[in-house]
Parts: sequence; structure tokens; C-alpha cells
Amino acid sequence: MQNPKSPYDSKIWVKSYDDHVKPNLEYSKESLGELFDDAMTKFPERPACFFMEREMSFKELKDYVHRFATFLQKNGLKKGDRVAINLPNCPQYLVAHLGTLLVGGVASGCSPLLSPTEIAYQINDSKAKFFVTLDAVYAKVLIKVLEKVPKLECVITTNISDYMGLSKPIVFLGKLLGKIPKGKVKPYSGKLILDFQEVMESSIDFQEVEIDVKNDLALLQYTGGTTGLPKGTELTHANIIANLVQVANWLDRREAKEGEFNLSAFPLFHLAGLFMGMSTLYTSAGQILIANPRDTDHIIKEMMDKKPKLMVNVPTLFLSIKNNPTIKNVSKSIFDNVDVYISGAAPFPAEAIRDFEDSMFAKNKLLELYGMTETSPVLTMNPFYGKKKIGTVGLPMPDTELRLVDIETGEQVELGKPGEIICKGPQVTRGYYNKPEANEKTIIDGWLHTGDVGVMDEDGYITIVDRTKDMLIVSGYKVYSVHVEDILTKYPDIELVAIIGLKDPDRPGSETVKAIVQLKEGIQPTDTVKKNLKNYASEHLSKYENPRIWEFRESLPLTAVGKILKRSLREEATKNE
Repeated sequence: MQNPKSPYDSKIWVKSYDDHVKPNLEYSKESLGELFDDAMTKFPERPACFFMEREMSFKELKDYVHRFATFLQKNGLKKGDRVAINLPNCPQYLVAHLGTLLVGGVASGCSPLLSPTEIAYQINDSKAKFFVTLDAVYAKVLIKVLEKVPKLECVITTNISDYMGLSKPIVFLGKLLGKIPKGKVKPYSGKLILDFQEVMESSIDFQEVEIDVKNDLALLQYTGGTTGLPKGTELTHANIIANLVQVANWLDRREAKEGEFNLSAFPLFHLAGLFMGMSTLYTSAGQILIANPRDTDHIIKEMMDKKPKLMVNVPTLFLSIKNNPTIKNVSKSIFDNVDVYISGAAPFPAEAIRDFEDSMFAKNKLLELYGMTETSPVLTMNPFYGKKKIGTVGLPMPDTELRLVDIETGEQVELGKPGEIICKGPQVTRGYYNKPEANEKTIIDGWLHTGDVGVMDEDGYITIVDRTKDMLIVSGYKVYSVHVEDILTKYPDIELVAIIGLKDPDRPGSETVKAIVQLKEGIQPTDTVKKNLKNYASEHLSKYENPRIWEFRESLPLTAVGKILKRSLREEATKNE
């Protein structure tokens, strides 16, 4: 692995950087709390966020953040204590997150979609002392497990409508009709249970905390748990700051202009959404908060009202926006106003990207990136101004070391050959909290092993081929499911497709390729449609890549951020084997 002449060691990707991007950057020595406090102070009257019809200025947001920080300190939070935030996208999430960082706490995003058992696991594993959640989640989920989380001291509840800009009668009517989730919050012996608005009545009197930027944790962010129980990824202040600086420089957005707004429907409890929120704040832009990512009517309305400059979403959501009939009502000038559509968290098939760009007047504006919780999260990105190679996830960030290695031997692979992506950099985690075995398997000789298989071309651009766990072995041949999915998605009748492997009973150690297909709206899986699709697959895939089993469904299961839930499909298939 120590070959000084290798293309990875010489960082061949730097030659493809935009002119304004330097291979080495300088990073702030301030803590995240100080950094964000400065950002809120710089332009106090600018809109910090929009939520439904509510506009919140940086001055107002800062006031709420300081009140939350004061409350935490006065109720026993010490540097390093965990605050779990179990909310959808709303101003309360930003307040709790930023207030926690300001007084040296460690924020931990927690999905409101988790089951009681899963929530209890994350609270106990993280050793969270404070938990911020919806009143509906408290009443229906958390109350069932409070006796199982002995170290949890305080629960703060809120309603999604508390900081909406809607009129009170409309909010009341929404609650009455059940459109706004609500729940009755009852006290619980031995734990402090408070309403978020009570917390906001705190006076501002917090004490500054000295932060070791390099070593002190800012986030304990849980992975999706696709294999085994979720793991808490330790991200320091320095990790997040490095990635904020890297991305701001990459996108040539060190400071937003007046009236610049960003829109993302990624949930804030997911690091992609949280990073988008922090990055927007870091550059003093305003962010449009989307509580329900499936409500594309609302997203399109916000596009028309706010005219965002930057949009970040998962591919399935971009396609849903494109396919929504109301998108036809959007003026071309609004599309022209968007500088870039950033896509991540799941593969975006090349043909679908071209279709999206043509439909949304977005030529050369769709920018794919690649990252993971362990890399804070951005590791690679296509150039902002320069050549965006459709189907690739772009180039490694500045100050990042990256190699592709043989999965079995660990030796570096040649350009153009598939290998596991391993990396080092200031944005890369030091490891998982209290998981020594996972750390030994994932961080080897200082290199983070991503578990993703990629190919690098002669210009340094990376194409993700597969997850190592999603790689199939068919009669001794390696089949990369992402490659097969990319080929099949180019067929005009297919909306989504997932490739999984089933055990081949006739060949021990070999698998059978299965395709699970969601056809486009209005197309039925008739014998003719199936025959034509299979003929297409035979023409475009090798014999061992070609699915032997086909299944057609009205919809495929998706995660909260819009990824196809392959784990669910594999588990279902295993039960039926």
C-alpha cells in the first residue's frame, strides 16, 4: 500500500479541481458554538429560516438558542453530556442543536420514526441526559420506555405547530382534524418533563465553556444500522468545521448574499440534512425547512415563493418533484435562479439525471456527491463550475487522502478497476462510541474503510459501483448491484429497481440475481412489458449479471431519506427461501 508513485498518493484528482479550489485549506480554531453564534450575529435582520408561513430572523433564532443553552446549563448539563433531538425539520430542532453546541454539549439526532425499543436503545447507548421530542412521540412512544432509560433526566416536548407562521384558528383546526400530530404530555416520576415554550422563557445567563476543538465531540450521530444495531459515530468540532470549510470553498459560497435561501427536505436528524442546515447557517444564508418530504406540492410552493439558490435532496425526491404535475406552473425564471441541485445518499442513475436536467431547465446543474456519517458527511463531490461527469460522485475534497484497494488483499487497485474506498482527512471520524470491535474492523492503520466499492478514472472522478455487502457472487463472478440497477433504470418503463442476491441452491457459495421493479405510473406489468424488459436486460447485461428472477411491485420500500430499503427486501426474500 506504500507506493509513492501511485495515482492515489499523487492525488491525481487535484488537476480536475475548479480554479478557485485549493488542495489545502485553513480551518477555524473556534468551536462550532462560537462559529454559529458569530454567523447569527453578523446579519441579525436577515431571515435565518422559514417554516410554513413563519419567518425567523437570525436575531430571533440567536435569542432562542441562548435561552435553550441557559436552560441546559441550569439543569445540570456539563461539557460532553448528550442531548438527543427527536424532531422533524422545524425551528425547534435548530434551536436545540445550536444551544447544545454553544455550552459544550454533544448533540445526537434521533429519528421520530423509530420504534420504542429503538429509541430506548439510542438513549441508553448514547447516555443521553436530555431528550427533545414531539408531544405526539412522547405520548405514543417514549412514555412506554421511560422506565428503561434510567440515565435520562429531562424530556422537553413540543408540537410541530408551535413555531409555524399559520394563524391560530388554522392551527387549532389542524389539530382538531388530526392533521397536525399531537399528544397529551403527562408528568413522569423521577424525570423533569417540560414544554419547549416553557424552556424559551428562560433568562439568558449561560456560562462560556472552553472547547478543545480537535478532541471534544460535537455530534454523536447514529448510523442507519443496516448491519446489526446502529452505531454512534463520534464527530468532533474539528471534523464538522473541516467539512463546512471544504464544502463552502468547493461551492464558492463562503458568505451568502442578501436574499439567498437554500432548500432541503433531508431530515435534520440525518447527518445529510443536519449538515445542510449547519452549512447554510455557516454561510449566513436562509434555510427553508421542510417537515414532510413527501409533500412535493408544498416543496414546489416554497420554490415559487422563496426562489432558492441551492437545493439538496435524495434522487427519489428530485424525481418526485419533477413528476409532480404542479411543477408545470413554475416559471422558468425560478429554475434559472437555482444555481445547483445537489444529490446524495443514494445513486442517481445517469439516464434519470439527464431526464431531470432536461425537465427542470437544469443543464449542468445536477451535482452528485458521496459521503457518509463517518466523513462528516461529504467525502467527494463533482465540481461546481467545471465538468460534472454524470454517473460519478466527483472528486475527493481538499486535504483528503483516498485510495481504492482490493477487498481481499488490501492492495491498491489500478485506475479503472473496482476497489473498496478507504480514506483519511480532517473530516473523518475517530471511530464509533464504545464499539471497539467495530473500530478495529472499520479503521485500519488510520484509514477509514467505507465498505463502498468504487472505480476512479484518469481524471480522479469516482464512480460508486456497490456496497461490499451488496456485491453478489454469481458462479465466481462479482456482480455489482448498483451497476445492474443503473443499466436497468435506463429502460424507459422503469421508475425504480432494486437488485438483491438469493442463495443458489444448485451452486453452494453462489447467488441468483433478483430484480424487484417499480414501473412508471400508468404502466402495467403485462406479459409484453415484461418480455420487452427482459430482452433489454439480455442485450445490455452480461449473462451472469442478468436477473434470473423478476418481481414487479406498485412501490418499493424507502427509508426516511428516500433510499431504497434493500435490507427489508433481503430479509423478506430470506424468509421466503
